[in-house]
Amino acid sequence: MDPADIAWILAAVALVLLMFPGLAMLYGGMLSGRSVINMMMMVMSSLAVTTVVYVVVGHGMVVGESVGGWGLIGDPTSYSFFSSLVSDDENGSTLFGAFYILFAAISVALVASGAAGRMKFDAWMIFAAIWVLLVYAPLGHWVFSPEGWMRGDLGLHDYAGGTAVHMNAGAAGLALALVLGRRAKTDEKPHNLPLMLVGVGMIAMGWLGFNGGTAAGANFLAEYVVLTTILAFAGGMLGYIIMQRIVDGAYTLMGLATGGLGGMVAITPVADAVNPVCAIAVGALGAAGAYGMIKLKDRLGIDDAADVFAVHGVAGMVGALFVVFFADPSTPAERTGILFGGDWDLLWREIVAIVVTIAYSFCVTYAIGWVMNKIYPIKFDDETQLQGVDAVVHDEQAYDNVIAPGEEKLEEPARA
Repeated sequence: MDPADIAWILAAVALVLLMFPGLAMLYGGMLSGRSVINMMMMVMSSLAVTTVVYVVVGHGMVVGESVGGWGLIGDPTSYSFFSSLVSDDENGSTLFGAFYILFAAISVALVASGAAGRMKFDAWMIFAAIWVLLVYAPLGHWVFSPEGWMRGDLGLHDYAGGTAVHMNAGAAGLALALVLGRRAKTDEKPHNLPLMLVGVGMIAMGWLGFNGGTAAGANFLAEYVVLTTILAFAGGMLGYIIMQRIVDGAYTLMGLATGGLGGMVAITPVADAVNPVCAIAVGALGAAGAYGMIKLKDRLGIDDAADVFAVHGVAGMVGALFVVFFADPSTPAERTGILFGGDWDLLWREIVAIVVTIAYSFCVTYAIGWVMNKIYPIKFDDETQLQGVDAVVHDEQAYDNVIAPGEEKLEEPARA
């Protein structure tokens, strides 16, 4: 592997790693000051749990040779314990192994939105390990492996994981939220918007590594997708706050941050296939779709605290469909959308991928949560939630002797 390529992928891995503390800050800032530590621990523990599971069997399940040649799951023994990655094969396999770990782990971390403030921490870690094996690994194989049925047989165009990462995490977060039900107190506002904005900035930096590193080297494709990612981020911010102004009559920092994330989600599957103008448009439309779903979610009373289904699920669908109409043959992907003279053949392929991804992830995640809850209750009782999960369960608080904005003073919880 060329040294320049190695250097860029190393940098991309470092950037993607920033997404974890960034997501912890984003999710933590969006919650009550009583459960910040709990939320941050859920996000960061996702990296720990996923890494172990992925090294043992996960990598083979995602990129290994398809069992039976069916394109459904890779051979879990092919990369077991990463034993084959201890020597240089000159193809960067060891480096890409690290990159794939982070893809899997950030998918798990995103799902925490559906469990915010009410899922027992030990139950979360068990859930994360099971989810990687039963949900992420099959979908990752379908999308990322050349032998996977979506990538190989279906002919899906998904540049960097709009299906396996974003739609998957969105549907899973929604399913987990429905299994757990609503929090004891759901009218709490985000307690720290500046913390949330710092988190979004770190996630945006990581996204450049996420999309840019998928180019597999220091090349023009990496240059191009970094450009389209930035453009979609900007388009998403504008698209969301314009919708807010029209419908709600106000611009908000929360809206600006949410829209930027939705824009980057939307561009992920098509970052290599749209021109710069369309990159801005897909970001704006993805964010607008996320805005509409957030409004619907609130009306339905679904407690998806950090809006993972709206921002990652819906915006991911927008991006997947965008390639059908707006793919520009002059871009690196060389796809031709309908508005550039292409045919409709890609439409049914993208729709099948979207429907199967959402249905599989939602149903299997719901089943995992339901079975776990039947074996052992996985939700904190209302008293623990109201007293504060951080203080009662973790024996830590984000704000020592300081009342977080919007929080009333809490009594010191009794200790056993």
